[in-house]
Amino acid sequence: MTEIKLLKQVDFSGYTFIEGFPGAGLVGPMAISYIISKLSLDYVGYVDSELLPPLVSIHDDMPLPPVRLYHSKKYKIVALFAETIPNKEAAIYHIADTLNEFIKKGNFSLTISISGVPVEKPNGEDVYGIVSTPKLSKVLDGAGIKKIGEGVATGIGACLIMKAAIDNRDDISLLVQVNPEMIDPKYAELAIKKVNKILGIDIDVSELDKEAKEVEARIRDLLQKSKQTPQGIDTPPPVGPSMYA
Repeated sequence: MTEIKLLKQVDFSGYTFIEGFPGAGLVGPMAISYIISKLSLDYVGYVDSELLPPLVSIHDDMPLPPVRLYHSKKYKIVALFAETIPNKEAAIYHIADTLNEFIKKGNFSLTISISGVPVEKPNGEDVYGIVSTPKLSKVLDGAGIKKIGEGVATGIGACLIMKAAIDNRDDISLLVQVNPEMIDPKYAELAIKKVNKILGIDIDVSELDKEAKEVEARIRDLLQKSKQTPQGIDTPPPVGPSMYA
């Protein structure tokens, strides 16, 4: 069973939901962690699921669930920060279903997913996008995000945008090309700059490099421990080697 458990009741109507599970380049977690830090989002809930590895994340001497929700009333944002992934590939659908219902019932105005796409030669600073509704194409144009006309998307973000398209809800999936041979904070920086333009906010990315090293090390450690648990993980994400090694 998978549930989203809130520590307090919040009216999320009109909020933006931003998520980024671990994947290629760890773009999502690095970007989400930095957004949470810079906007001073408050811990508001977590995902409780038997489909996640039996792990606990320790921060400031306190145990925390590895998939957590943070929010800001000022910015009207809920950010999902994940330090692990579902322990079986098929479980991705169930986690996505739970998140989708939470987004629908919460009456969120927009969902943004952030992920990396491994390519041999990343194309400079280009960020690509998929949208669930035609009107969002103008949003991509205004933010300088290249649209994907044909292709395939995978993961929880792909499931969310598919469900949003069926329901005619607004969802943007941001895809950053990453070098599979290297994890680099610049990829998260590219994503955050596009989030700034989409939402009309101004997150300063000057300190991203410093914070990204800690986030990367923590997530790598949890993903490694996930493989050692009884459930294990079918296919750990191809995060790539670190630029800090």
